[in-house]
Amino acid sequence: MGPEEIMFKIKIIVLGILAVTAVCVVSEAAVLFDRVVAVVNQEVITWSELYKNMEADASPQLKEMKEQERLKVFRSNEPQFLESLINYRLQLQEARNTGVQAGEDEVKEAVESIKKKYAMSDKDFSESLKKEGFTLEEYRMKLKEQILISKIVNQQVRNKILVTDAEVKKFLEQNRDSGNASGGYRISQIFFKKPKNPEERKALEVKAESVAARVKGGEDFQSLAKQYSEEPMASKGGDLGFIKKEHLMKEFAAVITTMSTGDVSAPFWTERGLHIIRLDENIAARDAGEITSEARKEAGNRLFMDKYNAWIKSLREKAFIEIKL
Repeated sequence: MGPEEIMFKIKIIVLGILAVTAVCVVSEAAVLFDRVVAVVNQEVITWSELYKNMEADASPQLKEMKEQERLKVFRSNEPQFLESLINYRLQLQEARNTGVQAGEDEVKEAVESIKKKYAMSDKDFSESLKKEGFTLEEYRMKLKEQILISKIVNQQVRNKILVTDAEVKKFLEQNRDSGNASGGYRISQIFFKKPKNPEERKALEVKAESVAARVKGGEDFQSLAKQYSEEPMASKGGDLGFIKKEHLMKEFAAVITTMSTGDVSAPFWTERGLHIIRLDENIAARDAGEITSEARKEAGNRLFMDKYNAWIKSLREKAFIEIKL
């Protein structure tokens, strides 16, 4: 992970990172400010640290809650956030114990990269930090720790991963849509069953045309599908998922080739009944090399997570951890 990938909005939670700003935590936090909630080898995690981390990661909706309501939500999430903080400490300790270092030049480069990516002046950058409760030095310190963690994860996990051809093949077999080379479409539909009595066809056409007009008039397609569609996917808003080009019914193919993404068709007949379709996505055909490359990358990501979780588990097994929540 390069420094430029580090989120700027100061939610430095990647790999369990915690904020150490002077955030004003709820009043009850002040009462129990120095209570130890966990010991990780020779280091302690305090109750205030835990709540500062939750404050930093809180959604706008959560921040708008009344103090006691927000505290109730925080309490229910204490265990999972504490686990993240413990994992963070273990990774940072492992980096330092193995001699991994992050120089000031690397931190400076990361800061400059972030400012460049978001087209921010020094003043803009400082003001953004201030809004999030950070001083520049606090931010640089946490950024340095994140670089250390990124380096130790690369050293101990990522650089040891080799994705074999057999693993790529297995991934493609288990994820057949990912291996699609012919292209296709993601389609949603509103379907009306073919009436048993031919005399009812005209009435059904009028009904379908009325529904199609409502969609084109701005009403929500999914809501109308749930209300009118007479097929199993109606409950999912008519989403038919991905369909390969060669698997399309001829009537669908004739209609969809005239559509652009987001278009909604006029009602049309097949032997099953009347259909109104929306083209959600037109997926172009891909060559075998592109498919294999993407599959190798995705298989590598999954393998990384497996290895990373195993590595975290090994750090925890050899560490002294005492939880005092």
